[in-house]
Amino acid sequence: MLNVTPKPTDSSHKRLFLLNRSLHNSTDLALIEDLEAAWIEPLVEDLADRTPPLVGRAEWKERLDALLALEREGSAAGSFLAEKATREQFAHVVREFALDGLTEAQNFFPAIPRLPLRAQMAVMRVLIDEFGCGNLQQTHSKLYLDLLAELGLPQELESFLDTTSDETYAFLNVFYWLTQRAADVEYFLGALAYLEASIPDAFTVQARACARLGIVQGRYYTEHLHIDTFHMREMQTAIKEYEAARGLDATKLWVGAQLLSGLIGGAFDAAVARARELA
Repeated sequence: MLNVTPKPTDSSHKRLFLLNRSLHNSTDLALIEDLEAAWIEPLVEDLADRTPPLVGRAEWKERLDALLALEREGSAAGSFLAEKATREQFAHVVREFALDGLTEAQNFFPAIPRLPLRAQMAVMRVLIDEFGCGNLQQTHSKLYLDLLAELGLPQELESFLDTTSDETYAFLNVFYWLTQRAADVEYFLGALAYLEASIPDAFTVQARACARLGIVQGRYYTEHLHIDTFHMREMQTAIKEYEAARGLDATKLWVGAQLLSGLIGGAFDAAVARARELA
């Protein structure tokens, strides 16, 4: 994963997460903008400064494929979780990402009105799957609740507010910025296209750990191995349709992908490192 280190303190990231999920007044919005100006905007500016301009969508796809191939080689953190982590250590990682699992895809919806109609349809097909096509038992957040229950972890979102790390809050908060306040929606399209393309390989780690540890409710991970291959194609369709309707800044797609790669990679590595300390 690319190295993108979030800057704010734990309290500022937690505060930003809570503000993002609240009903905003003008004071709240000003505070959100201040917190993001101190954190996400410098990250994006730095990535933009270090990224040579991309010619077009074909070059974007080549860059994305190269990044995915690099990440597919795996990491020490992934190998440990898949092959050596105890049940307690695995549960620590599950707890760390509970706020993500319990709010999955909820922060994507504000991007929909920012997209042309055909691109909206492609992204909506992704979102419909995230919410189980209307079937509660298939909803990804319900699958995560089942996993939490098997591991003896709490079911309420509020139970994880004080145990979630700064790195994970950064990953959670970035999509609120991408969908609502980023000046260009290509950042969001690039980030989500990267996420959907990377998850089938990334979640193989957790799926292997569940099989090794005898965890029955590992379907949250195995479902993503299946469905995100479809989502990966839908996001490329969304980008193609966006280009046809409005033109495309492929460089911003790539900045969005690099941004998310760094944030989610940093969150995962930090979670596994803390889990290893339990030994």
